[in-house]
Amino acid sequence: MSAADNQQAAKGQDTAARLLRFLLPLLVALVGTAIWEAVVRLGQIPPYVLPGPVAVIGTLISDWSVLSQSLGVTLLTTLEGFLAAAIGGIALALLFNQSKLLEYSLFPYAVILQVTPVIAIAPLLLIYLPQEMAVVVCAWIVGFFPVLSNTTLGLNSVDRNLAGLFQLYGASRLQTLRYLKLPSALPYVLGGLRIAGGLSLIGAVVAEIAAGSAGAGSGLAYRIAESSYRLNIPRMFAALLLLSLAGIVIYALLALTSYLLLRRWHESALGKEH
Repeated sequence: MSAADNQQAAKGQDTAARLLRFLLPLLVALVGTAIWEAVVRLGQIPPYVLPGPVAVIGTLISDWSVLSQSLGVTLLTTLEGFLAAAIGGIALALLFNQSKLLEYSLFPYAVILQVTPVIAIAPLLLIYLPQEMAVVVCAWIVGFFPVLSNTTLGLNSVDRNLAGLFQLYGASRLQTLRYLKLPSALPYVLGGLRIAGGLSLIGAVVAEIAAGSAGAGSGLAYRIAESSYRLNIPRMFAALLLLSLAGIVIYALLALTSYLLLRRWHESALGKEH
């Protein structure tokens, strides 16, 4: 067999492996959904105890006008919190890299902010801030630390030989940051952003639950709580399904962005093309 044939066979195997990685989770989901529906039907479980997938999808379609509006509110809150976390985390990490005194002074407080449960902070924020701002701040709190810590780690993980070479050629601190540290830290930054995207959604949901009834414009977390009070369990599952899908889409978009930015030069993305 020639080298071209071997290369073609390798490409075919790689394509088959990628297809298998996509189909296997889908197959597991289909089998699990079928078992769920069968258990509900055979056990004659009432919808207010455990609705089947068919009932959940039907509720999702019939209540789409309400659920879609709530989804938009939650996604807007998530986006605002994520952007604040991304900008604040990267900016503060850059300041930390330029001033170790500042890093030693402030980083422990960032750790304290991260390890304090947001469900305990949310009621206090709702007292001192307008509700919309308090919900965004909760989304920011949980997404901020992964961006800050990953960016700080990336900026501090520059190859010493390259840093010495820049110093040897008389590069300024700004030039070293721009041409060496930032490109080297980019994979770490993108990794932190992928984590922060999902955590911002979690923070928004937790804050919405803590906020309770908000009237018009309430998010999906409020719809879940409202449905539980009314024993509208199919709507609860439909709202939860939307939240899960939103988290998957957020992660997929950030992963795609990371791949597009790294695919031509970083090993983590180059390995996906072979």
